[in-house]
Amino acid sequence: MKDNNWYLKPNVVIEPLIEKWYAWAHLISPATAAMNVVGRHLKIMNSYIQSEQIHVAAVKNPKMLGGPFMDYKQSRVEDIKQLKLDTMEHQASSIALAGAIQELDKMLKANAKGYALEDLYDKVPEILKGYVELVYDLNSNPSFSLFESLLYNSEFYNDSTQSIALWVTNNDERPFCLSTPKLSEPDVLELNIPFNHAGIDALSRMKREPGSIDEITALLNIKDADKELFETFFTTDEHQKYQKYEGSKVRMRYFGHACILIETKDISILVDPLISYYGYEQTVEHFSDIDLPDVIDYVLITHNHQDHILLETLLPLRHKIKNIMIPRTTSGSLQDPSLKLAFNHIGFNNVIEIDDMERIEFKNCVITGIPFTGEHSDLNVKAKTCYHLEVDKFTFLFVADSRVLEANLYKHVQRITGDVDVIFLGMECDGAPLTWLYGPLLTEDLARDKDQSRRLSGSDFQKGMHLINTFNPKEAYVYAMGQEPWLQFISSIKYTEESNPIVQSNKLVEECTKRGIIAERLFGEKELLYEYAEVLS
Repeated sequence: MKDNNWYLKPNVVIEPLIEKWYAWAHLISPATAAMNVVGRHLKIMNSYIQSEQIHVAAVKNPKMLGGPFMDYKQSRVEDIKQLKLDTMEHQASSIALAGAIQELDKMLKANAKGYALEDLYDKVPEILKGYVELVYDLNSNPSFSLFESLLYNSEFYNDSTQSIALWVTNNDERPFCLSTPKLSEPDVLELNIPFNHAGIDALSRMKREPGSIDEITALLNIKDADKELFETFFTTDEHQKYQKYEGSKVRMRYFGHACILIETKDISILVDPLISYYGYEQTVEHFSDIDLPDVIDYVLITHNHQDHILLETLLPLRHKIKNIMIPRTTSGSLQDPSLKLAFNHIGFNNVIEIDDMERIEFKNCVITGIPFTGEHSDLNVKAKTCYHLEVDKFTFLFVADSRVLEANLYKHVQRITGDVDVIFLGMECDGAPLTWLYGPLLTEDLARDKDQSRRLSGSDFQKGMHLINTFNPKEAYVYAMGQEPWLQFISSIKYTEESNPIVQSNKLVEECTKRGIIAERLFGEKELLYEYAEVLS
């Protein structure tokens, strides 16, 4: 195994975990991580320990998809008991932080009555002192702002809980990622390394460039007892080579969900990367990592949800990303953690923040941040943006899951951007209730009727057509529907032809077609080529 001709097998999963749970952005930021440990992980573990059979029954019920139920083939109660003990020990600081945030919120509600807040700093829980600023809004409603950068440099950010699970997959079947931790299995190798470890980049490169197993074994500090399993993840069979695009047009490739690759012979831009990497036979035709360029000029992130920031995709791509662009936020509010801080702490040192209507220019491209409203259950979240992309004079608009809450907003935007050639819009118009994603951050129970009214929903037919009428595209594509089979462990979505998002998006495609607009609901893969007037340097 000492030669340099070894490739990482195409169906090896590089799965990021935090204390055995699937890693997503809210488990990186110290405050949101703390609230999820207490409000999600410990609650689900306690429930499973107390009544395993409820979980067994729930995961068999299609109506319970995406619910807080552990999904195992056999009983894992003893393992979950041990995981709970490990969590209480390893994440004691996070658990204390969550308790302090709850206490702080209660203290403010009891004491902040519109008078000056300075005297209340003495009442801030001891472990939070110096990490928060007490504030009012303009109507004297009290709240607090976190000094998040300080929290990252405190005991509350503990990257020793981060790890990477390596395993071979042959299908898309996985338990729902937010409710089922990754327990030890004979064919799974867990590497206790932080996400910023250089070994992740070196291992990921070996999917395309051959290397030495001995060298990667040493870099990742593989234990002697694990070497036999580790070596099964490699092959001497050369992988299919990426064919660099050298055409004279703009090429658009749809990779599933909200992931779009825009290429010319000179540039590559990848939006909301969520790639089905794994080289096994599937019933759905799709592009994979073999179809990604060796260098990606810009990765564009629209918002901080687990189906748009997928660390399982982003960490293996890190070594080839020149720039990663994210929406700017410095609010310090619990529900709106800084994406820049999160990406920096997991090894991305090339992060660019963009504001609404801010323009970033490179070569013959202009990327503009566009306001994004809705889909966040009416919480004050600023870490979200749509993108307007101009390749010379040819324009794309990626609206992601933005829901048109106020019709005039995008009319104002259009007066600045003008019409667009191609629009991509999300129409998952039902959405989960607020507590499905943000419940662990709440410090008080939310009434069920209020919770059900505040949805994580995108545009329906009417709101989608408002976007069409406003931007007058030549082509319109519905995306970000979570339909692809490799999305189900993240989105838990399974539609039928009677499902409202399918009905609504069918209506939009039909109406666009009647008007002579090329329209389609994307699924699996799609490739299109567009003429553009190249700027000569």
